[in-house]
Amino acid sequence: MWQANVLTIFPEMFPGPLGVSLAGKALAAGAWKLEITDIRDFATDKHRSVDDTPAGGGPGMVMRADVLGRAIDGRAADSCPRLLLSPRGVLLTQSRVETLAAGPGVVLICGRFEGVDERVIAARGLEEISLGDYVLSGGEIAAMALIDACVRLLPGVMGAAASGAEESFTGGLLEYPHYTRPQLWEGLRIPEVLTSGDHAKIAAWRRAEAERLTRERRPDLWAAFLRRFHNSARGG
Repeated sequence: MWQANVLTIFPEMFPGPLGVSLAGKALAAGAWKLEITDIRDFATDKHRSVDDTPAGGGPGMVMRADVLGRAIDGRAADSCPRLLLSPRGVLLTQSRVETLAAGPGVVLICGRFEGVDERVIAARGLEEISLGDYVLSGGEIAAMALIDACVRLLPGVMGAAASGAEESFTGGLLEYPHYTRPQLWEGLRIPEVLTSGDHAKIAAWRRAEAERLTRERRPDLWAAFLRRFHNSARGG
């Protein structure tokens, strides 16, 4: 069973959104497991302190290596990747999500304050992962997003297997536009090709729209897609 092990100083934040919709139904059905560890349980003082002032001075506080190290060591999931949610981490991609979902699970460390003592990152082999170029108050929301992205790919979680085959980033392109009834809404019609019944033309339209949207909105993805396309055409 795929398992998410979350280390946090705010265990009450979980399961949160993970307890509803697809992830929540799958959790209740036993398709995946959520384990929450309160990092403060591994503190040794009466105040359950997990942080201290930064060496060298400066604002804010830093999560202590000794407390966090003990919390990480208390997890039994040694075969799972140990990921620290951090704005300086490697950007999370759909490809990485697919790899994580295919494995046994993840150990997610939710950073707080100014960050985590660098020594525990190195000593415990933590990989830093980021959702994007912005800063959150802590890693909990990022951890939820990563878990949700993985859980929806687990076998049987999505109603139709094809739902995950034509999504944004799958195949390197953004997803094509979607429409549904009513056919006419506020003077706007569904594109005729989508109601033509010609599946070949529909597939061609969707591909062209996916390429157009990717080219216009994400030139970085479009450039990467073109590189892969040209390498494939050359047999590279």
